[in-house]
Amino acid sequence: MSKDPKSLITIARESGENHVAEPLDLGQRVRDLRKERNWTLEQAAKQAGLARSTLSKIENGQMSPTYDALKKLAVGLEISVPQLFTQPQQEKVNGRMAVTRVDEGQSHATATYEHELLAESLVRKKMLPYRARVRARSMDEFDGWVRHDGEEFLYVLTGVVRLYTEFYEPIEMKRGDSAYYDSTMGHNVVSVSPEDATILWVTSLA
Repeated sequence: MSKDPKSLITIARESGENHVAEPLDLGQRVRDLRKERNWTLEQAAKQAGLARSTLSKIENGQMSPTYDALKKLAVGLEISVPQLFTQPQQEKVNGRMAVTRVDEGQSHATATYEHELLAESLVRKKMLPYRARVRARSMDEFDGWVRHDGEEFLYVLTGVVRLYTEFYEPIEMKRGDSAYYDSTMGHNVVSVSPEDATILWVTSLA
């Protein structure tokens, strides 16, 4: 068994998360974003700090933009770089929902945690929620830092835990305390109460 939550993210994606998306036409995407703002080619180029000819070539698929050019485009369009590569969302009501009853989550036990995956039936999630029983009592029980892509939210349900992170002093947290952090930063959690503490973890999958 793996000793860190990275395997849970893999499990979630393999259960239907990593579907094949339609290829994105970056040039068309940039053109659509420009037209949504009612900008001419000249206006958009000036806004992004690019030559008109460069923007024209990008829109027509005649040039693969550098990352620097992508950043300029994103700033000019007032969006993030990832949004340049995101298919526009269809305007529709999304009524998805998944209910997980107590003790009905999918269990994945490790040496340091016992994870219970929540909302397991829902595919293409943007977040991975799971309840965890913290078995570890010392950092010595971990094979180094846990780290993975995305962001993470931790909420203490019962007991007392100590959150260790790569760049901050350890933080003791009791029931009701929470933390939100960049999960590419090394992190581990141990229980410092007599009983195993329980926490709610929510990890981004984007």
